[in-house]
Amino acid sequence: MVPDSDIGFVLDGEIVSVAATEPSATVLDLLRYRLRRTGTKEGCAEGDCGACTVVLGELDGDSVRWRAVNACILFVPMLHGKALVTVESLSRDGTLNPVQRALVEGHGSQCGFCTPGFVMSLYARSIGAEGTRATPVKDVIAGNLCRCTGYGPILAAGEANPAHAADDGAVVALLRSIEPRRSGSGWFAPRDSDELAALLLEHPEARIVAGATDVGLWVTKQLRDLGTMIFVGDVADLRRIEEDDDGLTIGAAVRYSEARDALARLHPDLGELVRRIGGLQVRNAGTIGGNIANGSPIGDMPPALIALGAELTLRRGSGRRTMPLEQFFRSYGVQDRQPGEFVERVRIPRPAPDTLIRIVKLSKRFDSDISALCGAFALRLEGGRIASARVAFGGMAGIPARAPGCEAALTGATWSEETAEAVAQALAHDYAPLNDLRGSAEYRIAAAGNLLRRLWLESEESVSVLDG
Repeated sequence: MVPDSDIGFVLDGEIVSVAATEPSATVLDLLRYRLRRTGTKEGCAEGDCGACTVVLGELDGDSVRWRAVNACILFVPMLHGKALVTVESLSRDGTLNPVQRALVEGHGSQCGFCTPGFVMSLYARSIGAEGTRATPVKDVIAGNLCRCTGYGPILAAGEANPAHAADDGAVVALLRSIEPRRSGSGWFAPRDSDELAALLLEHPEARIVAGATDVGLWVTKQLRDLGTMIFVGDVADLRRIEEDDDGLTIGAAVRYSEARDALARLHPDLGELVRRIGGLQVRNAGTIGGNIANGSPIGDMPPALIALGAELTLRRGSGRRTMPLEQFFRSYGVQDRQPGEFVERVRIPRPAPDTLIRIVKLSKRFDSDISALCGAFALRLEGGRIASARVAFGGMAGIPARAPGCEAALTGATWSEETAEAVAQALAHDYAPLNDLRGSAEYRIAAAGNLLRRLWLESEESVSVLDG
């Protein structure tokens, strides 16, 4: 039994009960300083390097759904009712796990600091954890950094390990024996959106935490006190994905790795965009709704969703309102969300067959990096002319925003190289980007125009197909 005041989780075949401390205490600190599991390392404390990777499991019917996550930005209350696997778990009987053995035999460990994180990412792949099914090894470990640059042996070790099913029977029984906790000192964990809505009316100042991939850094880097927190990772009805002939509806607590396949079916560029959002550990924690609600001007998903005409549903108490996604973002750090209101879901219409769509992210590093800018284009073509145009960019202003001048110039024009060139130059009038470490204003304007030119070059052969 787990005492009512404790956090309970399964670790190495046993239920572990730990006294709840600050709700923003991290799992990494719990492992290293309280449980003395020092194999899990702190490299960056921001979910970027993967040295702290652990594998987390949650009940999914009669099985366990596993996913690799970053312990450095995962808060301890988010462990309750879950199963945890650390690098020590893999060899607790004195025998190396096949993943560990492959790294040893292939000389995949150099300084060794990053090795536990690589082991856990490759172990997650070997058991078919979330986001790893039929995924190349290089994508699985994109969220793990080796400062010794020894990726060759690590990739080979990953390829050497065939998939095998985890024996989850005992874990399922233990997880079912842990009673859900809906609150603790300074935090709440509702189980449905009605409960969440009621809590937010009572505590409108509370911080909503989904995957903590952003607010985790507020704690580890800025040492901020987050106040009362409401964890929404276990709100079942916010975890739904619904597909129909008209489009896709994604609940606000759906994680990126869970949504990727459905988004890719809507359009392949959406799936590719998700693949480049952080590392796999970040996508296994971060949510679609959290990224929107946070309102970052360089969030990757909002420009794409805006270009595709997505609508956002907000809820406060029993009331709901729906708006075009672009109207949610007002100015830098300011969104159209009232006290006690939360993002409930996003609806993305299915693009018409005659729509030319491109979504492109530009960043200094191809994998696991923040955008310098992200451009999204949706042009509906009729008889060689552009019947309608939706163009949106992130990283070009204080909010993700459409390009009204560009859209106006495109609409009604013949889709041609001359049109693309003229409109590319007009983009400079739609945005006044800032200079920062990811790029100068001049670079962003030039790059945005070049994306439009590239769209023409890439689409030239397919325009006749789209026109029917």
